[in-house]
Amino acid sequence: MTAASPSRERAASSSAVRLGALSLALSGILFLLYPALRPFSNEASFQGALAFASPSWVLAHMLAAVGFILLALSLLGLRIALQKTAGERLASVALVVTWIGVGLTLLYYGAETFALHALGQQAVTQHSTELLTLVDAIRYGPAIFVFAVGLLLLAVGPILAAIAIWRSGTLSRWSGIPFALGFALYIPQFFGTQPIRVAHGLLVALGCLWVACPRDAQRDESEEAIKKAVVHPSGQETRDERRKCMYK
Repeated sequence: MTAASPSRERAASSSAVRLGALSLALSGILFLLYPALRPFSNEASFQGALAFASPSWVLAHMLAAVGFILLALSLLGLRIALQKTAGERLASVALVVTWIGVGLTLLYYGAETFALHALGQQAVTQHSTELLTLVDAIRYGPAIFVFAVGLLLLAVGPILAAIAIWRSGTLSRWSGIPFALGFALYIPQFFGTQPIRVAHGLLVALGCLWVACPRDAQRDESEEAIKKAVVHPSGQETRDERRKCMYK
């Protein structure tokens, strides 16, 4: 087997970074759609049964599940983007912690999505709320501890990623702050009303989009230096030199 050329390795790394950025942007959008589309009601009433039984219940939770998967994939792209920087090692730790957190969280989301949906359908069919007494048993059994650990790891992972971004010197230092804050608040937001949860989804979306599309921390300085370097004493740039600036 022959070793890949440096140019091919760079192209592969660049593609991975772009896919990671796209995954993170889509993840943020899905985290906003989740609380916006999820039906909210008094879950001990017949309205709660209708909410559980509705297609919107499954759709909203599936969007969140895909959002978590894309989040995990996106941090691989971030890890590659921060190679050979001061944030590389911490980005690797953030990647592993987030992957574990996503895995544990999705175990709970499966029960929340499909078990409660089946329960709601049966309650609607029987036109009775008696089955809804099982909701707490599904949510707050042993699975709640797995869910809590998963969400705690999902708070730690993005915080580590934000610190890695801050240390890297290649991405905007502040881009990781709302990203970390959004996931750090994931557990508290569950106790809020729908408007609060939608606002939290917006925070997560903005954080993801900012990390996915940051301004290079050194870009302005580099561009200014290039402009100064290619300007002739006459104050005019040649066509070739201007092209170098544009395709830098």
